[in-house]
Amino acid sequence: MYYLGIDVGSVSTDLVIMDEGKIILDQLYLKTKGNPIEAVKEGLRQLGKEYKSTEISGVGTTGSGRTLAAALTGADVVKNEITAHGVASATFDPEIRTIIEIGGQDSKIILLNDGIITDFAMNTVCAAGTGSFLDRQAERLGMEIGELGDYALRASNPVRIAGRCAVFAESDIIHKQQLGCTMEDIIAGMSKALVRNYLSNVAKGKEILPKVCFQGGVASNRGILRALEGALECEILVPDYHKVMGAFGAAVLAREFIEEENEKKTHFKGFEVGHDDIKTDTFECTDCSNHCEVVILRSGERQIGCFSDRCGKYQSRI
Repeated sequence: MYYLGIDVGSVSTDLVIMDEGKIILDQLYLKTKGNPIEAVKEGLRQLGKEYKSTEISGVGTTGSGRTLAAALTGADVVKNEITAHGVASATFDPEIRTIIEIGGQDSKIILLNDGIITDFAMNTVCAAGTGSFLDRQAERLGMEIGELGDYALRASNPVRIAGRCAVFAESDIIHKQQLGCTMEDIIAGMSKALVRNYLSNVAKGKEILPKVCFQGGVASNRGILRALEGALECEILVPDYHKVMGAFGAAVLAREFIEEENEKKTHFKGFEVGHDDIKTDTFECTDCSNHCEVVILRSGERQIGCFSDRCGKYQSRI
């Protein structure tokens, strides 16, 4: 009995196959590239080469594209990313009290007590405290995103970079380059700036208690990890599967749902969905004053999903 978890975000789409004992057997970290439908289909195609659809006992989806992924795959559980990340971390280590999650477009803090979520907060519209800022700077500096952490660890005297705004931070980085500061010191300063932004914006007013778990794509950056440990003055745990914790949590939630509801059969449509011709139609409904912009999801000529109709008229046609 295996369980499939899918986390569809703005930057990455993650898929996890978990067994009955909550052990991750397979994981995929795919770039969404502005096309979540194709990203989910690609994930299903890849996993379908290794697993049979009949082996999947439950499916859970999460992330900003969770409802879309649920319509595509026939998910049994659809949960927000706060719940999914909280469940994943509590499963990884029941003693975790604080979750620091920094992804491509957003960052969040989640507080736990005995595995129960007690509080959380997410970042504002600014990208200065997220992975997209690091991606942008790596591209501008002519290096791979994975190299940033190694550069930061070699710094001898990190420079001070303004971290409150992505635009100002980039201007400050350029200024430090023009002053002749080393790349290592600039990147280490940039890492510290991102951490200051996170702690003063997302974690403002929150009591950060150990154990602390760091997850999301940015957790791969050892420079950010060292800056966080220095700022918080405590050891921070980074799970081996930190990039796909949301998908892992969705898989755990799917397992709990199937067991608690005594569901005998999952609604999973099968890995074959990865080969279906799936498209969307968008139109404005003028039947009332709401003027909803309705999105219809179709597999061939068959409607399989509908979004944004407030009255539910078009959803009822599925």
